[in-house]
Order: sequence, then C-alpha cells, then structure tokens
Amino acid sequence: MQVVKPPKLSRGDVIGLISPASSPDLLTKVQDAVTYLEGIGYKVKVGKHVGKQFGYLAGLDSERLQDFHDMFKDKDIKAVICVRGGYGTIRLLDKIDYGLIKKNPKIFVGYSDITALQLALFTKTGLITFSGPMAAVDMSGEVDPYTQEIFWRMITSNKKIGKLKNPNQEKTNNLTKGKATGRLLGGNLSIVGSLIGTPYLPKFDRSILFLEDVDEKPYRVDRYFSQLKYAKIFEKMAGLVLCNFTDCEETDPTKKSLTINEVVFDYFSQLRKPIIYNLIYGHIKTKNTIPIGVRARINANKGEIEILESCVK
Repeated sequence: MQVVKPPKLSRGDVIGLISPASSPDLLTKVQDAVTYLEGIGYKVKVGKHVGKQFGYLAGLDSERLQDFHDMFKDKDIKAVICVRGGYGTIRLLDKIDYGLIKKNPKIFVGYSDITALQLALFTKTGLITFSGPMAAVDMSGEVDPYTQEIFWRMITSNKKIGKLKNPNQEKTNNLTKGKATGRLLGGNLSIVGSLIGTPYLPKFDRSILFLEDVDEKPYRVDRYFSQLKYAKIFEKMAGLVLCNFTDCEETDPTKKSLTINEVVFDYFSQLRKPIIYNLIYGHIKTKNTIPIGVRARINANKGEIEILESCVK
C-alpha cells in the first residue's frame, strides 16, 4: 500500500467541521470551537448538516455522508475536524467515495467512534489521519495547553515529530521488554473490535498497535481483547501501546470483578512483544495526538515511543 501524507496546515487556511457520528449536546460548543479556531488564525466552514439530530445520530446517514464528501470536494478546505464521537461513523463506511478521498488528501481529525472512519480511510486510500482533539469536545471552553501544542505542531510542521511524551513528566510503564518498529494503527478498542471481519480493517502485520477506551467494564474490555486475540491481531503486530482506559472499572461493589489492570496483565504480561502501558491519550482532557499510519518505534525497555517521520508533507 502507498501511504499518503496530507498537505500541512498553515495559518489562514480553512478548516471544516463535521459531525459524522453523534450530535453535540450543546450546539454552542460548536460556536465556541469556531471562535477558538478563528482566534488562532484559521478560517472555519461548518458542515451544512451540523446540528441535525436523528436519535443518537447527528442526522441521517445521507446528511452526514454529504458533509463528509463536501469537505473533501471543497478545494479551499485544508483540514477536516470532527465535532465529536459517539456513534454512527461505522454506518457510513460502505457509502464513502474512497476515490474522492484519494484524489483530495486532507488532514482528518477525530478519535473515539471516529476510529472507524480513520481505519477505513487508511485501508482504502492509505491516508494518514490524526487521532486527536475534536471541536465540540476539546476546542470548546478552556483548551488544554499540552493537547493543543502537540496537535498543532503535528499538523503544521513537515519535520519529524520525534518522541511522544506524557504531560507533567508522567511516566509510561512497560509490561514487557524489547523494541519494535512499524506503522501506528489502532484507536478505540471497541471500534477496532467491531471492524473485525469487515473490509475496512487494515492489516496489522508488523504494526505498532495502540488502544484506548472509555466506560467499558473490565469484563467487556476482556471480551474485546479476546476478539483481537482470536483474530490474530496480537500475533501479527510488532508491538503494543496501551493508552488510557477511562472509567473502565466496575463501580458496583456487590459485583465480583477484575480490575482493568488485572485484565491487561493477564493478557499481555507473558506476550513476547514489546508493550508500553500508560501513554496519555484517549477520552481525557490532556492528551497526545496519535497519527494513524506513520512509522514509529517503541522501546519498551525505556518506555519510549518515537514517531520516525513527519505526518504531513
């Protein structure tokens, strides 16, 4: 597969906002994001159907798909940032014009449910995308300094990114030792699991897999790990980066449960692959941005992950 890097973003460029999954609880958050983006020197175009709602979806599939296609058709738009995650992107995968995306590669940003779109885009077009801050989640209200610093540097500079570091000098842990090099692939654990058996999941051969999730009880995380194991993804990958599993604990004291750390240790402590635990990324305010599809190296002996190339051209 030929990997495609999108052109870098420059001040004054137009950023498009879309809702391919769920609608934000408050539409004022979208306006807050517009104000923030304009305040740091960008122009903004909001998708025609942003603000629509159809149950748990941000409008009909056709409406959300139209906004997605329109942003990639529009020559003025240089980056597309999703408003939020939730649910719904997986419903669009068999309707996307991947030829259009391949002819018009652009910066595409989101995480959580957006993982489905990002992995499908990489599989079908080779486009590098960014698992990073979303408009109505991370660009509304007080914007975290660390989150925005690493994000904007990643999409505006065509220099090699180098090592990803945790904020506040928080250390990563290693479950095993060793080193590995490969393409970063992954995102939200439950979404990766839902794509198994579909034509939209990339091959994980010699990849660096990264995973996170939110609001999943330990037994459900256990189930997803089993699913990936039986699909031989852990066997194929070169190494693993486990990120934040936010609110993934059993809160009912009357129920018997393993902790999330016990589940992780049970699956991975004896796996003969380099594994890093606690890279700060996921459903949290302060986080790294992870570029999907770029080459990276992990050194589990030192708990380090390094991006080996630029993410944009």
